[in-house]
Amino acid sequence: MFAIFESGGKQHRVTEGSVVQLERLDGAQGDEIVFDKVMMVANGDDITVGQPYLSGGTVKGEVVEHGKGDKVRIIKFKRRKNYMRTKGHRQLFTSVRITAISA
Repeated sequence: MFAIFESGGKQHRVTEGSVVQLERLDGAQGDEIVFDKVMMVANGDDITVGQPYLSGGTVKGEVVEHGKGDKVRIIKFKRRKNYMRTKGHRQLFTSVRITAISA
């Protein structure tokens, strides 16, 4: 059984027990989070698709940890012009363990 839901402007495909990294969410470690923007739930050959979301479909998860992702380097460079600028960015994330999927 798997589901596709939306969080942070992105779509994620999850199964029960899987751990997924999402955009930073509010909530302390160990808190339960309910995602209600479920787009699709599939259980074997039984597939339910929403228009765009399923009414009554939920995905429940537990916050595992908060953290920062790998550094992304942004470089501007023009050859022979003595011009180079460097910036960096680390995106915040929340790891969530999926505990239940319901259609």
